[in-house]
Amino acid sequence: MAVMDRFKSAWNAFRSNSTGAPFTDLGLQTYSYSGVSPSRPHRRVSYERTIIASIYNRISIDVSAILLRHIKIDDNNRYVNDMESMLNRCLTLEPNLDQGPRAFRQDIVMTLFDKGVAALVPVDTTVNPDTNETIDICSLRVGEVLTWYPDHIQVSVYNEQLGRRQSITLPKRYVAIVENPLFSVINEPNSTLRRLIRKLSLLDVVDEQSSSGKLDLIIQLPYVIKSEARRQQAEQRRTDIEDQLKGSQYGIAYTDGTEKITQLNRPVENNLLTQIEYLTNILYGQLGLTDTIMNGTATEEQMTNYLVRTIEPIVDAIIEAMQRAFIGPIGTKNGERIRYFSDPFRLVPISKIPDLVDKFSRNEILTSNEIREIIGFKPSSDPRADELRNSNLRVPTSEPPANPTEESTNSVSNKAPTVTPESSTPPPNNPTAKLVPPSP
Repeated sequence: MAVMDRFKSAWNAFRSNSTGAPFTDLGLQTYSYSGVSPSRPHRRVSYERTIIASIYNRISIDVSAILLRHIKIDDNNRYVNDMESMLNRCLTLEPNLDQGPRAFRQDIVMTLFDKGVAALVPVDTTVNPDTNETIDICSLRVGEVLTWYPDHIQVSVYNEQLGRRQSITLPKRYVAIVENPLFSVINEPNSTLRRLIRKLSLLDVVDEQSSSGKLDLIIQLPYVIKSEARRQQAEQRRTDIEDQLKGSQYGIAYTDGTEKITQLNRPVENNLLTQIEYLTNILYGQLGLTDTIMNGTATEEQMTNYLVRTIEPIVDAIIEAMQRAFIGPIGTKNGERIRYFSDPFRLVPISKIPDLVDKFSRNEILTSNEIREIIGFKPSSDPRADELRNSNLRVPTSEPPANPTEESTNSVSNKAPTVTPESSTPPPNNPTAKLVPPSP
């Protein structure tokens, strides 16, 4: 498609809103912000005060480490090459003006965990998706679903032209709607995570009350307070003790020998901490997490279990939604796919890499330059480094002989004669051979 034709047929979600709302060009009256970019989604404040934010951040970082690509496959469903498309450019280089590919993938996961569903909105496309089945996507944004309709959704998406989030209504057909596969654990009202958040909030309330600075003392005076004079005397005695504690450097006061003081600010006996530890262990088990994964000391088996049970279901949900909305049935029929690629060597210790490299090279799975790229070395200029062969075996020479007739003659002449005991005549061209008498 020519450049001018592309500009004529280009489509923008905000300029061509399906609700018919006109786009207003504010010119210099656009919004401006200081500090954090307004395109970054703001999460619930209650998460930031608990361990939930660290769990979300850990899983989103691990998911964003997996690469997404728009590829071409053959008839056997095997990877052939990357597609030269704007969608592949969004997935591998620049999804939008504010985010890189990894930040975009992390934004998807954080929105999934916070809202339960994330909408991947194609903001700029080459043609109008309302009238064309096949489109190419030039920019992507992660939106939050506000309202559900039978065939449409209302999405809150950041508009980079205005510098603020904007609500638009789009068809479900070309919006990738990703649902959280861990919804029942994370987003249900009575899920394990919600119960843990409530218990942590209660623990924070108890900690604030116990550390508020109050002494909570009861003074038992040596007389009965029934008259107004006795009440004033008791109030004066309480004021005297308060003044002593405030004016003392170390908070020391004195009382009469007949007075008795009872302190009430002792720790409240409850089982909140036990319940929190119990819910945390259950949540870790349901999410496939362990303490060693969170602190970075997990073994290879633990990381493999975590990747299979937690990370891959989230990535599969993302690519399935993209395949349905961005590729569609026509692109799928033509062999277009969205696949994820992860580094299989990132969990392997350095001590095991030489053995793996030898096995991959000996079994002709990877070339020398492909192995050098994995371990961080620049490719070799030797042409043999790009050959898929076992370097431990001797390469057979396949040079044809200069004169086939001469080679056949030499092979016949160099062939050693065979002499058997039954032979009664010497072999030709060998006068030194002796006759062997026949056996009786």
